[in-house]
Amino acid sequence: YPKVFEEFAKHQVQYDKTSMLPTPVFFYGLESGEEIAIEIETGKTLIVKFLTISEPHTDGTRTVFFELNGQPREISILDKSIEIAGSKKLKADSDNLGHVGSSMPGMVVNVAVNPGDTVKKGQKLLVLEAMKMETTIYAEIEGKVKQVIVSPGFQVETGDLLVDIEV
Repeated sequence: YPKVFEEFAKHQVQYDKTSMLPTPVFFYGLESGEEIAIEIETGKTLIVKFLTISEPHTDGTRTVFFELNGQPREISILDKSIEIAGSKKLKADSDNLGHVGSSMPGMVVNVAVNPGDTVKKGQKLLVLEAMKMETTIYAEIEGKVKQVIVSPGFQVETGDLLVDIEV
């Protein structure tokens, strides 16, 4: 599973060592008012207390309030579980040959074309991943890429518009 290892290594680079977190905290987070002690190295312990989380802001973020060693802190985070107003995903039109839609729900891993690129039938457009399996999406027609709707890391559902090709 080289892909799993790559994700693990990327996680460690992005978040450092998360192995010192208790398993339930890592997977489910803290409840409001819950406090934990995290030993970051021998003789150094952080006391983290989760206070509350705000209602969603218009930009799709929330403010998380917590204490770190008794000092109040707050941070804004993107809440991926809510839909930002006006961010409705476009659906591919089955009557439009230039619309390339997602064949499955998943995450965009790689985009191989840019707007303005000329593509041939059978050319690789992008790669989707779902459940550790990757699926390559190929052009079904020749034409010029009018618009690339998605980028790596973008979550898509079946039928979402990915690329628009001008015939």
